[in-house]
Amino acid sequence: MQAKPLAQPEVAAPAPSCAAVCVIDPRNGHVLYKHNAHARRQVASTQKIVTALCVLDTGNLGRMAMVTAQDEEAPPCKLNLKPGTSYRRGDLLRAMLTGSFNDVALTLARDTAGSVDAFVSRMNARARRMRMYDTHFANPNGLPAQQYSTAYDMALAACYAYNNPLIRRCINIPEYKFRMADGTWRTIKSTNKLLRQYPWVQGMKTGYTNAAGKCLISCASMDGHSVIVVVLGSTNSHVWNESLKYLRWAFGKSSDA
Repeated sequence: MQAKPLAQPEVAAPAPSCAAVCVIDPRNGHVLYKHNAHARRQVASTQKIVTALCVLDTGNLGRMAMVTAQDEEAPPCKLNLKPGTSYRRGDLLRAMLTGSFNDVALTLARDTAGSVDAFVSRMNARARRMRMYDTHFANPNGLPAQQYSTAYDMALAACYAYNNPLIRRCINIPEYKFRMADGTWRTIKSTNKLLRQYPWVQGMKTGYTNAAGKCLISCASMDGHSVIVVVLGSTNSHVWNESLKYLRWAFGKSSDA
């Protein structure tokens, strides 16, 4: 069923405890609430949403991508793929969005564009097409670098991702069984706790670096409506509840919904 536009909630939005927030309706791009939404800052692994969109722009998800030694240079969250092994591009995409692996992001970037630098150029071009005018990317995985975005810009990217059927399926997986090159299976659990705890939450993307703080982009549907919440610069003890309170507020629900 197609989601209906959200009406502006009658009650005031909750007070934020994070650095920046943007609450947006993915159906029409209407911003329901924002706090420091245009302040430039690092956004950590949430930018893998744009990486995913650029991979899908290239297509051919059945193509085999070979891992190189350079792809391993992406600590700390890695799937530890071995150089010389090959995996389907589509399987790597699902693994990246579920487990937020930095080495997988590098493999996808190099495979789809020929080099990581060429892929980053595609990310920045994609950002401009999505009207992300306060964004500049320097890598595909969100590790610290001379790069930035904003809560509003990442909300725009999230709307594009949410309206892509394949990405919608990938971000809504509590766990994913990934077959390694040696034939063994690895169960990858989603980094998104809300996805595992609340059936109406449909996932999206987590992120963390010291520079960015705890970041979370959440999407959810309830009563025929959909909403996306971007929380940047939070802490481990607050980021989940911070996102939940804005999701519930957007749906006009109480704290126990």
